[in-house]
Amino acid sequence: MTTPEFASNRDNFCYRHPGRQSFVLCQRCMRTICPECQTQGPVGVICPECMKEQRKAQTPAQKRANRRWGGGPVAVAARSGKPVVTYVLLAITTAIGLLQLIPGIGNAIGNELLFAAAYLYPDLSGAPFEPWRLLTVLFVHGGFLHLALNMLALWMLGQTLEPMLGRWRYLALYLISGLGGSVAVALLAPGAPTVGASGALFGLMVSLLIIGRHLGANVTGILVVLAINFAYGLFVGGISWQAHLGGLVVGAIVALIYVRTRRREQRAWQIALLIALAAVLLVVVAVVPPILLTS
Repeated sequence: MTTPEFASNRDNFCYRHPGRQSFVLCQRCMRTICPECQTQGPVGVICPECMKEQRKAQTPAQKRANRRWGGGPVAVAARSGKPVVTYVLLAITTAIGLLQLIPGIGNAIGNELLFAAAYLYPDLSGAPFEPWRLLTVLFVHGGFLHLALNMLALWMLGQTLEPMLGRWRYLALYLISGLGGSVAVALLAPGAPTVGASGALFGLMVSLLIIGRHLGANVTGILVVLAINFAYGLFVGGISWQAHLGGLVVGAIVALIYVRTRRREQRAWQIALLIALAAVLLVVVAVVPPILLTS
């Protein structure tokens, strides 16, 4: 279901396929295009009409170079609009999760990749300094059911969000949201180790909510699902609601950055704001005293 405002705003739909919603613009004509109409350009994606004009303007030398190096599998993959980043994340996370199920090495893998605040404050904890665990935690899980549920959520969310945002924006959203979840755990529950991609997934969910609302879609269903999942983490033991909260807040900030810097001339601002957000998270976790860890 969509609102009348959503249906009447043609900027929310591909100009070549009016029934297909998208959040991606052609980087030349700035019209909305769906995954099928996207061809990867040097920066962003290009619609078929602009690509045709660009090819007409090529010099003979450029055409020869394009025949030799371009127009191959990369271009085909870009036009297909497949959520490649989602598939890669699924493959890596599932492979690590299945390795965790093997007796003898599963626990070792989990221990090497899980996150705990102790690995950020070696002077206080005696543990080695391993800050990369802020992100590696996204790829390990606490069992097959935990892995299966998170991968199902990633697959469902990625099918919609990645084609709307584009691959690099989507990957940045996933990783920065996951980082936000780990930072929240370090600040709010520094004594508890955690595993799982839930922080990143909550970032994806709230981003779908914000971007959908920006486009004028009916987002009531997404809001209900988000509320139920967050409440479940609050009242059920063994679930890191802190990671959920961190991913939720940071994912919302990333989504707001995307909707406010959508135009081509704002691309530099978009990249700068994403870098600044990640930097702020790292600074916060580095300077805020881990009170609970020392108590």
